[in-house]
Amino acid sequence: MDQLPVVTLVMVALFFLGSVDSSAYDKIVTHSRIRARKEGPNVCALQQVEGTKKKYFSTCRNWYKKSICGKKAEVLYECCPGYMKLDGMKGCPAVAPIENVYDTLGLVKAETTQRYSDMSKLRQEIESTGTFTVFAPSNEAWDELNPTARAALEDNVNIELFNALHYHTVNHRLMTKDMKNGMTVTSMYNDQAIFINHYPNGVVTVNCARIIHGNQIATNGVVHVIDRVIRSVTGTIKDYLESEEELSSFNNAVFIAGVMDKLGQPGQFTLFAPTNEAFDKLTPGFMESIFENEPVIKALVTYHLLNSVQCAEAIMAGSVYETEEGSTIEIGCDGDSLTVNGIKMVLKKDIVASNGVIHLIDQVLIPDSAKEVRELVGKSQSTFGDLVSEMGLMSSLSSDTQYTLLAPLNAVFTDEVMADDEYLRIILQNHMLKLKISLSMLFNGQLLETLSGQLLRVFIYRTAVCIESACMVRGSKEGMNGALHVMTSLIKPADKTAFELLDADGNFKIFLSLMETAGLEDLLKQNGSYTIFAPTDEAFEALGADDLDLLKGDVKALRNILLYHFSEGIIINGGLEAKVTNLLKTLQGKPLQLKSENNSIRVNSVEIPKSDLMAINGVVHVVKNVLYPADLPVGRQDLLLVLQKLIKYIEIKFVSGFTYAEIPLTFIKRIITTTRYIKVPETETVIIEEKQPSIKTVTTVIEGKPSIKQVTRVIKPAGSKVVAEVDQSTKTVTRVIGRQPSMSKVTRIIGGGEDRTSRRRTETSETTITTVNEPQIIAVPDLSKITSFGDNPALLNEESGKITRLIQEGGGFSAAKKPPTGVRRRARLVKRHYKPKE
Repeated sequence: MDQLPVVTLVMVALFFLGSVDSSAYDKIVTHSRIRARKEGPNVCALQQVEGTKKKYFSTCRNWYKKSICGKKAEVLYECCPGYMKLDGMKGCPAVAPIENVYDTLGLVKAETTQRYSDMSKLRQEIESTGTFTVFAPSNEAWDELNPTARAALEDNVNIELFNALHYHTVNHRLMTKDMKNGMTVTSMYNDQAIFINHYPNGVVTVNCARIIHGNQIATNGVVHVIDRVIRSVTGTIKDYLESEEELSSFNNAVFIAGVMDKLGQPGQFTLFAPTNEAFDKLTPGFMESIFENEPVIKALVTYHLLNSVQCAEAIMAGSVYETEEGSTIEIGCDGDSLTVNGIKMVLKKDIVASNGVIHLIDQVLIPDSAKEVRELVGKSQSTFGDLVSEMGLMSSLSSDTQYTLLAPLNAVFTDEVMADDEYLRIILQNHMLKLKISLSMLFNGQLLETLSGQLLRVFIYRTAVCIESACMVRGSKEGMNGALHVMTSLIKPADKTAFELLDADGNFKIFLSLMETAGLEDLLKQNGSYTIFAPTDEAFEALGADDLDLLKGDVKALRNILLYHFSEGIIINGGLEAKVTNLLKTLQGKPLQLKSENNSIRVNSVEIPKSDLMAINGVVHVVKNVLYPADLPVGRQDLLLVLQKLIKYIEIKFVSGFTYAEIPLTFIKRIITTTRYIKVPETETVIIEEKQPSIKTVTTVIEGKPSIKQVTRVIKPAGSKVVAEVDQSTKTVTRVIGRQPSMSKVTRIIGGGEDRTSRRRTETSETTITTVNEPQIIAVPDLSKITSFGDNPALLNEESGKITRLIQEGGGFSAAKKPPTGVRRRARLVKRHYKPKE
């Protein structure tokens, strides 16, 4: 059998096995083959960056843009890996001859690697039996190697060059399909690790060197051509930071942020490390101001860190990546330069560590979370930012204050808005909240307080978040002392009810009259959240006075019609999903169909000329047609004629005998005030007129258990019996001298009615007490606790006489005699029995 057919069968078998589990690299090569199918069999289309020798099996994105890294790319057609041309034949119809690894190096035009293998005695190994994978640097890769380093290799071929080539060699076969992202394989140099990354765009890197020609099968292995010479890796990212003096500032920040240990652990990281010169470019004092704020310094550091390895050679266009801080950055390329957020700032790229890759940059990346909120105002909201400064409101936005800015787009600040400074100031304050409110903290129905003290309502919809009638634009940001949300329009807090809005407008007189007739007027006045489609007077112009009277005469029908214009919940234009029919359940029960298109809305195909009139209890949308459910019939001919005059956009059905359902008005929040009148019997009123002497108060505390004395003054009206209750227990002696005395209340009990007395025995005192269960109680001043009137003894005598007379008239009780000063009264048990008179 000829050698060529045998080789062909081997190649076909290997590629068939490889196709069972293809990789991103294999898929990109397949797409390149499809693009070049007109050029003949086994031809691949590549893109070469203009002005360079860099060639790529490109993605669809790069292919259709005809550029790579922002540079124009020229299309080349070459034989796909493993195939070759034959004279006089189109395309690449032949399979490349299969040789050992050493000879295959020449086949793939890696002649320098082949020559070094011969010089270093590696040839003997890779020509022998066994299985090898060689990552062979291209001729250009050797030419780009530092001349000093290359000379050192050539001067010591048996050790240095041999070890370097051994590090490019693995002692088993690895096809690109076997190379998984984040994989580590062991080289033949002291078992040192080789780090492989396989990207979705088809790029495969080995220690960040790109495979430019892969899967060249050999009898004893496989050869992959790479675009640079790789070196062994021993240290972590942490080791590199601690060893480089030019990164000392960043190293200090990493240590303060508590991230250093993480950079010393196994992982797949990309670190954009700012140099000391980059920190020198910062605003003086910035780093010092955040060193004491651990969350902020940590946010700054972790904003430079990705949880994935992004080698420079894998970047073919701008892509967005999430940082460890939580926000995103865009990594792109501009020719041979790597860019971050669109800026060329990478000084040195692809410094490979055992747990990732480092790129040195000449600028410090500052995340939003390490900035003050006022620094987050972008170009599209610059007018708002400028006006806040000009109006002197920036002073309330210090770094120590938590606040939120609701920044409208520049276009909303028209000449009309800017005409009145005082009005403008109020508007700006209504766009500044007192607390930090992030997007994730917002919920439907939430109330937000502004700097001016106004309360703003939050509405959450399927595709929008709105505050009053203004909705947010994507791009909310969080700073270290607050948040910023971009708004489509100005926020105007509601200050009137729906009724007040419609009444003040003057064009809704008939609608309001019908609401009053139907007993629904309170719906426009009460607290709540309603969407109201209010027909103007123009909507009723086809009706005469008799028609309106007929409509008002049928309350059931009127309520069904009017309540079809109300829906619970506030739905504004900006909250509707565009070009989609939104169904709103009405208070009548039937749904409304609401659709937003080209920044205007229609309800049941009826145009809404004016929308989003915000009220404190809802939102009003103006319609010039009365709305009516299409599937709701009418059962009276006279009413049908009226509705046909009124409603033109649908055909109303007539069903003889049909009657409207009674709608329970449970949504009307009625407040009922009840007044109860209680008849009180006439009583005799005693008015005591007294002057208040200047009394000083002195309290003397007597050791031992004190006693308390209570005096009850009782006034007996005609026709009633009064029973007084005296509880003798303990007594407290208080001497009061000077200033206004302490006053307490005593009760005057006026008896009456039937005998409802009860008796209670107190075991300790053997005292029987008789009380009246249902007395009328009148409070008057109590002077019983006053034991000394140093300046007015006459007042004491006068009041004592009155009390004595009252007690005697009420039941024959004797007035208690006052003991001499300093003598304690001994408690005496008294037992009395009597039956009160009716």
